[in-house]
Amino acid sequence: MKTLSEDLYKQFSAFLEAQVGIVLGPNKQYLVKSRLSPLMSTYGFSSLEELINKAMNIRERELRMVVIDAMTTNETLWFRDIYPFQLLTDKLFPELGKNGKTIKVWSAASSSGQEPYSIAMMALEHQYKKPGTLSGGVQIVATDISLSMLNQCKEGIYDNLALARGLSTERKRQFFEPCADGSKMKISDRVKKLVTFRHFNLLDSYAPLGKFDLIFCRNVLIYFSPEIKSKILNQFAMSLNPGGYLLLGASESLSGLTERFDMVRCNPGIIYKLK
Repeated sequence: MKTLSEDLYKQFSAFLEAQVGIVLGPNKQYLVKSRLSPLMSTYGFSSLEELINKAMNIRERELRMVVIDAMTTNETLWFRDIYPFQLLTDKLFPELGKNGKTIKVWSAASSSGQEPYSIAMMALEHQYKKPGTLSGGVQIVATDISLSMLNQCKEGIYDNLALARGLSTERKRQFFEPCADGSKMKISDRVKKLVTFRHFNLLDSYAPLGKFDLIFCRNVLIYFSPEIKSKILNQFAMSLNPGGYLLLGASESLSGLTERFDMVRCNPGIIYKLK
């Protein structure tokens, strides 16, 4: 059976929030069913209830990770919203890369890799168009809680459908190589070498990641409660070097959550500078 009782849904919602901070909210049973039902046959469960109860058992680490993975995997696209990537060239690369400084960037929810690889492509384009700039280079750390997404990121192989979402023909030609079967393309090594992928939960300590000049956390905070949003934002502030910036999604705001940043209005878009 693929039904989900109200009581079990509430238990699972609390479990998911405790594990990764994601708040499902009421009446999202359909989302749980659509994400987890495919796992029933894979792992030999006869009901969704059995699968969820087993996943919430503390001893079932592997199944727990698979279930969390299924619930947190989100689609993304290349150069999403465009303006944050234009800001890299217009403002952030020139400002943060002065005097040969290496710019350290964190893509805090890399999903299938489009965001960190888009940042890397912008860095390479900037160096090509303005020789001598970014002499210290750009180092990108990309993290995600989904192990399957991270494996896909590291492979850097995308099908035609993924490549069609936000990627120009010119960038495809410049930064990708065709795979042997012709239906997919692989991102080039010169893009890949700028990005390091790491498994990371935004509820954990940020100290092992080090310090950054720029943090991308776009369209992620919408899934968290206000308390967890506030905690994450204050941890971001502690993870930034002086003068560092935070970029959020277009619909996200810091209002009432933290006072560690000044809002900087750009044209277009808004970014947040560490106070």
